[in-house]
Amino acid sequence: MSAERFARYPSLEDRTVFVTGGASGIGASIVRQFAEQGARVAFVDILAGAGEDLARELAGQSRHPPLFRSCDLRDVDALRATLAEAAERLGTITVLVNNAADDQRHKPEETSVEYWDDRMAVNLRPMFFAAQAVAPGMKAAGGGSIINFGSISWMIASGGMPAYTAAKAAVHGLTRGLARDWGPFGIRVNTVSPGWVMTERQLALWVDEEGERQIQSSQCLKEKLYPPDVSRLVLWLAADDSRMCTAQNFLVDGGWANA
Repeated sequence: MSAERFARYPSLEDRTVFVTGGASGIGASIVRQFAEQGARVAFVDILAGAGEDLARELAGQSRHPPLFRSCDLRDVDALRATLAEAAERLGTITVLVNNAADDQRHKPEETSVEYWDDRMAVNLRPMFFAAQAVAPGMKAAGGGSIINFGSISWMIASGGMPAYTAAKAAVHGLTRGLARDWGPFGIRVNTVSPGWVMTERQLALWVDEEGERQIQSSQCLKEKLYPPDVSRLVLWLAADDSRMCTAQNFLVDGGWANA
């Protein structure tokens, strides 16, 4: 489907956006879409090669060449330093997209304390500390938009990854608490919860014949979800068009979780 059919948001031009997990999958689509809107985009990922390739590709096509830094989000100090660098080089960050996650499968019987803590350190903890780091700048700027990524996995009682589903269920609690705390400063905080999105990782690891049947039987809309279906909602939540939307959980799942 041609990109010309979709919305352009003048309020996103020259706005500084920071995206976690931006080198591949949904994150890469988010980075690409913001760059196409004329935003100043910084993004991080543990996948250094993929991130460098994407930044290089977009550099010659974008109003502002994206800034990429390799970062393991389990290292909160490194995340803070990268956020500070992005703000110094590109301007105050007024859009934060907490997209990074790892939905590695694991059995509850085999989950250790160390593994549980590591999953929280990947899927939940960086969201809070990234938000904490950008909040002063957003307050000084008169507002901003923080978009935390959840998942429908816990809503549909998915098994086989209890630490992941627990973290994703907690994301919306974090969203609602921060929305209340920072609403007086004009900072909006929302959750985006995707369904089963056809990223390269999902297609390679888990979308088999049974998965195809599950999608067809569970979604109201009988089409596959792709990364741009999610990233276009993120654009709207970052833009001024959604200025009175906060503390909400927006599902992009083809109608699965509510079917």
